[in-house]
Amino acid sequence: MEHLRQQLVETAIAWERAFGNAPMITATLSEYDAARLVGMSIEQYSVCMQGATAVQRGYDFRFEGKRYQIKGNRPSGKPGSFVTMVPKATNYDWDRLIWILYDPQYRIVEAWMWEVDEYKARFDPIKRLSPTHYRAGQRLR
Repeated sequence: MEHLRQQLVETAIAWERAFGNAPMITATLSEYDAARLVGMSIEQYSVCMQGATAVQRGYDFRFEGKRYQIKGNRPSGKPGSFVTMVPKATNYDWDRLIWILYDPQYRIVEAWMWEVDEYKARFDPIKRLSPTHYRAGQRLR
């Protein structure tokens, strides 16, 4: 099933070349990649995601009793497209948050994990988060 990820990436990049903007696949890929980073097998991920929706509140998937909230960024590679702001969690209905930064080809550059209590204590009062904020967490790659 790993080939499906590659097909999705190739299609998104081809679309971006043809029409200027890539389809919004970063959230989908980051959830899959985060699951793999924490040790979930492809088969486990497939079973876990059956019945899940894109608007599920609080967390993106469960693994080994933990709820994971996933955030990701991918610069397009166009001038000025480097990442200066990262998505902030809007609720705390999760146990661990993982942030993934991709390169323009959707390859993982870095990944960081936060436990909910530490994340809330550090970032709740901050309005705008940068990659530097997330880099203070536990590095996964």
